[in-house]
Amino acid sequence: MIKGVQYVVDEGGEPTAVLIDLKANSELWEDFYDRALAESRRGEPRESFESVKAKLAKRRRPRA
Repeated sequence: MIKGVQYVVDEGGEPTAVLIDLKANSELWEDFYDRALAESRRGEPRESFESVKAKLAKRRRPRA
């Protein structure tokens, strides 16, 4: 078990939720949130790394 994490169970003893102490487990929450955010964006269009690099190169200003 992880300290600061509690499992909520229903009448039959089946787990239904998890309570996370955010002060004690901020990294765990950040990982969970990042994963949930990535999953929510799964169907969005993607852009290749090369395409992003090319766009950034065009926007770069010459150094003085």
